Amino acid sequence: MRHWPPEQQIHNGKYIIEAILGGGGFGVTYRAQNLKESKAVAIKTLNANVQGKPNFREYQTKFVNEALSLAKCSHPHVVQVYEVFPETVENIELWCMVMELIDGTNLAEYLEDNGILSEAKALPIIQQVGSALSFVHKQGFTHLDVKPQNIMIRTPPSPPLVRGGVRENTPFSSSPLNKGGQGGAVLIDFGLARQVTAPGKLRTNSNSGAECYAPIELLEKRAELGAYTDVYSLAATLYVMLTGELPFPSQFRKQNIPLTPPKQHNSKISDRVNAAIVKGMELEPQNRPQSVQKWLDLLIPKPASPETTPMISAVGMDYINLRDLLAAGKWKEADEETKRVMLKVAGREKEGWLDKESIEKFPCEDLRTIDQLWVKYSKGRFGFSVQKRIYQSLGGTSSHDSEVWEKFCDQVGWRHGPGMWPLYKWLTFSEKEAPEAHLPVFFKVGSDYGGWGLGSNAFFSRVETCRL
Repeated sequence: MRHWPPEQQIHNGKYIIEAILGGGGFGVTYRAQNLKESKAVAIKTLNANVQGKPNFREYQTKFVNEALSLAKCSHPHVVQVYEVFPETVENIELWCMVMELIDGTNLAEYLEDNGILSEAKALPIIQQVGSALSFVHKQGFTHLDVKPQNIMIRTPPSPPLVRGGVRENTPFSSSPLNKGGQGGAVLIDFGLARQVTAPGKLRTNSNSGAECYAPIELLEKRAELGAYTDVYSLAATLYVMLTGELPFPSQFRKQNIPLTPPKQHNSKISDRVNAAIVKGMELEPQNRPQSVQKWLDLLIPKPASPETTPMISAVGMDYINLRDLLAAGKWKEADEETKRVMLKVAGREKEGWLDKESIEKFPCEDLRTIDQLWVKYSKGRFGFSVQKRIYQSLGGTSSHDSEVWEKFCDQVGWRHGPGMWPLYKWLTFSEKEAPEAHLPVFFKVGSDYGGWGLGSNAFFSRVETCRL
């Protein structure tokens, strides 16, 4: 059967075909209108090439079974399936899957238009896709075709009109990567027929570089595919998001061509993220994390809960008061308590500030405890790890860069204009009103300004070493 032309009506006139949205080695997806509900939808079927294969029924059975399973999935980052139905075409029963039509752009096109992403922008997308994969894995099936082309970035709705007919502009409000306003990532186009592909064949759009996202077990059609298969592809997707480079295909790596660590392409990638990507892209499946969540935990370690955070550290510091202040939302008092305990741990109470040596020797356990308490009680808005993520996303490294430091101070709200010093009196001790990463403050001396945390490069270097 040739592809349906525009104006073709199917399913007893319920849908009318408008155009072909795209296709690959197995399927073709159409834009269509649901005439009964006046709503645009996407409809996917097996394409004309597959329909002519002698094992078409095998493809069709796989397509139907997994389409029905996907239709039962309800997750904010998985494309929604409305219904599955058969359509008789030239004496062939062709099954169709009707899905939501997502308003947005796919991640591949977004990267092509905007270039590589910072960790601060890339990791939330990966977390969203990872949560979607974890969900479908629990339903008993795998995606098998994770790549930027199959990740849609929703376009959030425009800000509401305000007085005078002018739209209210907020930071990043026009970005499709903004999670607010129902933006975010959606996983689409599951590889529903992939498991009946001939060994060594990966039939996809030749321009997509899909083989660079496929693990060795998928290319060799090994008997065992699982969550670790999608782990590889998700890690490879992050590789491309942060570097703009396609990793060597797994079949080449099997010939002793090593994977180039992503940090060699982009020195701004943190050691933690670099290591997580390399681990997720281990050539042999058994060497990778066996679930997406385990891989995400390597990528973005979970902060410990107050129940597991040690309140008395190995050096004898008591963090119960800091915990209680944070739990009560007393942000200013908690900030002062943070300074007090850090100076006491470092033995620098008399000096009132931390020098380079004391920062480099600051116990990781204590630094981690302080950070975990701030992250927990601010719901992820405050903490040293949050500050480090933003600092690195702006290009900050272990070497001092005054321009990056000024940008960081501006973004976290520590100063009120170019050329100004950060002043303690300008701080906002409110979880709702303060910018992300505004607290705790490590720059102050007394009640004015200075550097009780010495400098951003030295401090964040220790935060990185302690793997916060």
